[in-house]
Amino acid sequence: MIINKIDKHKIELAVNTIKMLSADAVEKAQSGHPGLPMGFADVAFVLWMQFLRFNPEDSRWPNRDRFILSAGHGSMLLYSLLHLFGYDLSLDDIKQFRQFGSKTPGHPEYGHTHGVEATTGPLGQGFANGVGMALAERIMAERFNTGDAKIIDHYIYGVVSDGDLMEGITSEAASFAGHLGLANIIYIYDCNQITIEGSTSLAFTEDVAKRFEAYNWRVFKIDGHSHAEIVEAIEAARGEKERPSLIIARTHIGKGSPNKQDTSAIHGEPLGAKELELTKESLGWPKDKTFYIPEEIKQLCQDRVAELREEYENWQTQFKKYISDDPKMSQLWDSYYKKEIPENLESELLKTIKKDSIATRSASGEMMQVIAQRIPGFMGGSADLCPSTKTYIKNFSSIDRNKFEGRNIHFGIREHAMGGILNGMALYGGIIPFGSTFLTFSDYMRPSIRLAAMMKIQVICIFTHDSILLGEDGPTHQPVEHLPSLRLIPNLLVIRPSDATETASAWIAALNHTDGPTALILSRQDIPVINRSIYPSQSRLRYGAYILKDSDGIPDIILLASGSEITIALEATLQLQSKGTKARLISIPSCELFRANPDEYKNSILPPACKKRVAIEASVTSDWYEFVGLDGLIIGVNRYGTSAPTKVIAEHYGFTVQNILREINKKWGI
Repeated sequence: MIINKIDKHKIELAVNTIKMLSADAVEKAQSGHPGLPMGFADVAFVLWMQFLRFNPEDSRWPNRDRFILSAGHGSMLLYSLLHLFGYDLSLDDIKQFRQFGSKTPGHPEYGHTHGVEATTGPLGQGFANGVGMALAERIMAERFNTGDAKIIDHYIYGVVSDGDLMEGITSEAASFAGHLGLANIIYIYDCNQITIEGSTSLAFTEDVAKRFEAYNWRVFKIDGHSHAEIVEAIEAARGEKERPSLIIARTHIGKGSPNKQDTSAIHGEPLGAKELELTKESLGWPKDKTFYIPEEIKQLCQDRVAELREEYENWQTQFKKYISDDPKMSQLWDSYYKKEIPENLESELLKTIKKDSIATRSASGEMMQVIAQRIPGFMGGSADLCPSTKTYIKNFSSIDRNKFEGRNIHFGIREHAMGGILNGMALYGGIIPFGSTFLTFSDYMRPSIRLAAMMKIQVICIFTHDSILLGEDGPTHQPVEHLPSLRLIPNLLVIRPSDATETASAWIAALNHTDGPTALILSRQDIPVINRSIYPSQSRLRYGAYILKDSDGIPDIILLASGSEITIALEATLQLQSKGTKARLISIPSCELFRANPDEYKNSILPPACKKRVAIEASVTSDWYEFVGLDGLIIGVNRYGTSAPTKVIAEHYGFTVQNILREINKKWGI
């Protein structure tokens, strides 16, 4: 629908409808951010009415345009649009803004509200998510588009704020997008120059246009309240083929409010009853009505949806012909979007183990080659650390500008953006993305990991160099507190395999964990591969913890360990048994999986009658009290490491068989 063919009065009425729905909802809740929805309503209406391609009845249509509200505090803008354009969001839902159990929480939540593409709120995250979606669009277009059929061909639109552009993740993601020339990105910057504290001039005086031009973005500057300028800029951005676009729209926060427009007072608090009445008066809005939507605006939005439905039906017709004409392409499409895991994959991964001793990062790297061959949607990269994290997929090329057929992504030294981009790729659909770095640098990715867990999306984080035992790089690179820190994140599956065999099972668990992210914690140093003809099957990793070595009857003492520490714990267990002690060794690669078991299984592994329990892990000790009790023994690290060879560090910090036995004897006289 062409904006300039719609009656100007009707356009003004539609824009004011968005403003007043937002203001009324915030006022009723006595909480929220009315300023952005009121200031950005002109741009949003033009975008949705003329450009954005969507179908409210099929909100996961693969070829829809994505609309990302990176400035998630302006959520009422999005909720107003979703309601007006026919999504499953009623006026009653709007009236329940920010209330317990409502579909309209304070910031948009993916999977909770129909039509929300990403959970946003932490500023900058939506910006990075959109970059990930744009990359995914190019990847999928490369694989599925043919000369006769453009099955994947759409844009990623984003609303970004002054606050978004101050965040560091935005700089990283913008640089990455400009490097790859992701011209399917059209971000509109709501440049209202107001934050919570006041004018942006307090802390933000850079030339944003020059900055983004330096990132290889095309930049436009417009009046964000001029519909003609909005249309012209979006049309030009859609015609751009080499660069992402940033449209800097100068707007007035809270536009229409007589006394609060252009002030921080309207950023994050209700207008107040008196100011709301004055605002309605200034806009010619009925003062005696709340949550009012004129019938002609309802019809206007319905007409737009009907117009878009025709485009949707045409795509469906084309797609049905596309898959019927080419069964191989149809099969490939299903393999991406269904994310099926081959039944025999674990046995294939086990065949890659050819050494008696190997670092789990290296074993993982070999297994990833097999996974990539069997699962076409499996792809990713590292923050410039592939040679160290062993995550390069050897038989596939790297993604680069105008080259999206590969499977390897060079994120550069941008861990923060990598996390947000991976989330965007996962949200896009069809792709199982992975990203890798050293475990100590997971801190840079933590906000994105947390949001992936909140959204319950499948992202695989590969964290190598997993403890002080990595050696000479020293305390800056030796993680100490990171394992417990990651284990604290709800919905994040953390797996620290003890050897190459458990690494294979860890990969199967990660590939099947579709309702949240996974963190694989892998060693730099070589670890002996446990002889599985003597000890239990590797498949028991799915329980999170299992008996690796046991004695008859109820044990006198139980040892628990994860990762590389299993090796010394096993030797200590054998020595205890040789002295007549009924010692049991538990491998516990995943606390989350273990907790999910029935009590019957957990008690069979850790019988309540056995109180003598020892946990061994090269990490801070806080995690292990849950399993050993307050009277248990924990051999861990509650201080930072040091630069030295691995063997020296192990001896100094007590990760030796002799020290384990000594500490056990000291505590219990065993």
